[in-house]
Amino acid sequence: MNRILLFSLSFFMITCSLAQNLKFGKVSQEEVAQRQHPIDPSADAAILFREIKTEFQYSQNSGWYLVTDYYQRIKIYTKEGLEWANATINQYKGKGEDKIVGLKGNTYNLSGSKVERVKLRNDGILKEETTKYLNQTKVIMPDVREGSVIEIQYTVESPFIMSIDEWRLQEEIPIDKVMVEFKAPEYFIYQPYQRGGIDFVMATDARTRRVTIDVGGKGQELYRDSQVSRFQDVEVKENITRIEIDNVSALKNEAYAGNINNYGAAIQFELSYIDAPGTPVKNYTTTWEAVSKRIYKDDSFGAELNRTGYFEKDIDALLEGATQPMEKAFRILTFVSNKMNWNGFNGFTTHEGVRNAYKKGSGNVADINLMLVALLKYAGLDVSPVLVSTKSHGIPLFPTFNGFNYVVAAVHFPEGSFLMDATSKHAEIGVLPSKTINGYGRILNGENASSWVSMHPRLPAIQNTMITMEMQPDLTLAGKSQNRFSGNYALNYRESFRNADPVSQQARINKIYKDVDLSDVKFEHLDHQGQPVVLEFNFNSNHAEEVAGKIYLSPLSYLATLENPFKSDSRTYPIDFGHPIKNRSIVNIVIPEGFAIESIPENSAIQLDNNLGSYKYIINENGNQVQLSVELSINEAFIAPTQYGSLKQFYDLVVAKETEKIVLKKV
Repeated sequence: MNRILLFSLSFFMITCSLAQNLKFGKVSQEEVAQRQHPIDPSADAAILFREIKTEFQYSQNSGWYLVTDYYQRIKIYTKEGLEWANATINQYKGKGEDKIVGLKGNTYNLSGSKVERVKLRNDGILKEETTKYLNQTKVIMPDVREGSVIEIQYTVESPFIMSIDEWRLQEEIPIDKVMVEFKAPEYFIYQPYQRGGIDFVMATDARTRRVTIDVGGKGQELYRDSQVSRFQDVEVKENITRIEIDNVSALKNEAYAGNINNYGAAIQFELSYIDAPGTPVKNYTTTWEAVSKRIYKDDSFGAELNRTGYFEKDIDALLEGATQPMEKAFRILTFVSNKMNWNGFNGFTTHEGVRNAYKKGSGNVADINLMLVALLKYAGLDVSPVLVSTKSHGIPLFPTFNGFNYVVAAVHFPEGSFLMDATSKHAEIGVLPSKTINGYGRILNGENASSWVSMHPRLPAIQNTMITMEMQPDLTLAGKSQNRFSGNYALNYRESFRNADPVSQQARINKIYKDVDLSDVKFEHLDHQGQPVVLEFNFNSNHAEEVAGKIYLSPLSYLATLENPFKSDSRTYPIDFGHPIKNRSIVNIVIPEGFAIESIPENSAIQLDNNLGSYKYIINENGNQVQLSVELSINEAFIAPTQYGSLKQFYDLVVAKETEKIVLKKV
C-alpha cells in the first residue's frame, strides 16, 4: 500500500477514534485506570472534556428560543475530588421557564481489568424551587469513588434569549479540553465579553439554514404575537462563534482569594440589539441604572417596601424610649433577626411577601431584608435597599437582571452609611456575613435613583488579647488568655459557637489553637448582639527550648505568625481580606527564679505603602518580667494585585520578627 495513503488512513482512524472517545458513553479504559493527572499530578479531579453548544430554534407557538446542549466528563483522583461528582443546573422562570431535556449520566469504575458502568437514576435527580425566578435541579451521581470517571449530558430549552449564563472556561481543577459553540441568527446581534487570566481565540464563521417562521404581514416576527400568522420557509444566515482550548491549568486558590472563580477565564454573550427585516431595530444593551429601575418596579420588590399594617403595634412598643437613630436601628435589626428565620434561599425579590413572612416568622433573603427596610423607614430612619451579588454568585460582566441574587439594607447616619443583614441571628449594624462582602452593591434610592456602594465593612474586625504566662521547670509555658472579639470576628465566633454544646465548643477551639493544651474554656456574650464576644482559657504550650545551656523562649507563644500566607512570587487577582483587620496582643511573661534575661528582640515598626497596613512590636523588660505589645492592622479589605509584592514582603518581616526569641541564662 502507498505509504502516504497508509499514513492518511492511520491519521483518519486516530482522529475518528479521538472524536468518538469524546462522545457520551464512550469513556475509555485508559481514562478510568488513570491514577493521576498527567500534567498536574496534585489535582484532586480533572475535567477531561467540557462541551457547551447553543443555537436558536423556532416554535410556531412561541417564536425563537435557545437550545443549549451540555456535556461534561470528569475524572476523580482523590477523596477530596469527590465534590466534583455532583452538578447543579439552574432553570430560570418568569415569562416562560427553562426546560431540561434528555438528562442522563454514567459513573465508570474499574473492576479488575473490566470497566463497569452505573447509570444515573431518577432518585439521583432532585428538583427544588430556589427563588421566585429560579429552580434548581441537583444531580447526584451514583457509586462515585476515588478513580471514577463520571459523565453527564443534558439540554436546556430556554425562552430567555436576552439572558445567557456565563460559560466558565477555567476551574479549580485542570480542564483537558473545553469546546464552546454559539450560533445566532443574523437578526440577533450579541456582544461577547471575556474575562480571566488565560488567552483564547474566538473563531467566527457563518452558515445559511432554512427555518419555518411567522412572517405575519409585519415582516420578520421575533415571537408569535401578531394578529395574522403566515408561516413561510426562509433562509436565515447564522453567525457562529467557536472556542476550543486544550490543557487549561487549574486556578490556584491562594490565601485571601475570596471566590477564586470570579477571576477564572470565562465568556458571556450579551444581546446588543435585534435587527429583523421589516421591523425597527430594537436595542437591548442596557445600563445598571435601567436594571435597578426594573427591579425596583417589580411588585415583589418596590411594592413590598410600602406595605404596612402588619407591624406597627409591635414596632411602636419596641421603640418606646428610644430617641437616637442608632439605638432605633439596633433595636429593629435585633428584633427582625430574632423573629425571622431565613429559609436558606437567596433572592432580591420576595417569595412569601413581607406581610405573610412576618406572620409565618420565616422567608427568603428578600422577605426578611425588605421587611427590615420597611421597619427602619417606619421608624423615621433614612434607609435604602442594596442589591448584592454574593461571592458564590460571582461578579457580573455587564448590566443584567441576573447580576444580583441578594439584598441588604443601608441606613444613613450623620457619621456615614452602615449595611445590615437580618437573615443572621447574630446580625450587627455594619457587620455583614462574609458571603455578601463581594465588591460593590447597587443602592436604590427610590425608583429613579441608584448608585454603587462598597460592600466592604467600614469597621475593622478587632481582636484584643491579653496573656499572662510563666515558664515552668519542664520549660512549658503555663498561662491565661483573655480575648475580646468584635466586628466580623465576633460574628464568626457566634456562628461557630453560639448553639454548640460545651464538648463541641472545646473541640472547635482546639482546632483553632492547635499548638497548645487548653483548659477552663469560657465564653461570654455569645447571645448578646452588639457586644464583643469574650473568650477565656488557661493553656500550656511548648514554645521554649534549651540549647547549649540557654533557654530560647517565643514571647508570643501560640500567637506567633510562623508562616507567610502568601507563597507565590506574583499574583494576578486581588487580595480579599473580607474586612479591615486590627489584631492587638499584650503579653506578660514572668521569668522564674534561677534565670536571667540575656537578650530580647528589638522593637520594630513596619508600614505598608498607601496606609494599607502597619505592624508594631514593642517589648520591654522589667525585673523578672517581660512585657510585649504587638499590633497588626490591615486597613483595606480589598487590595489590588499590584500591591501583592509589598504585602508579601510585609508578612515576611512580620514572620521574621515574631519568630525571634527571648534568650534566658541560668544564674
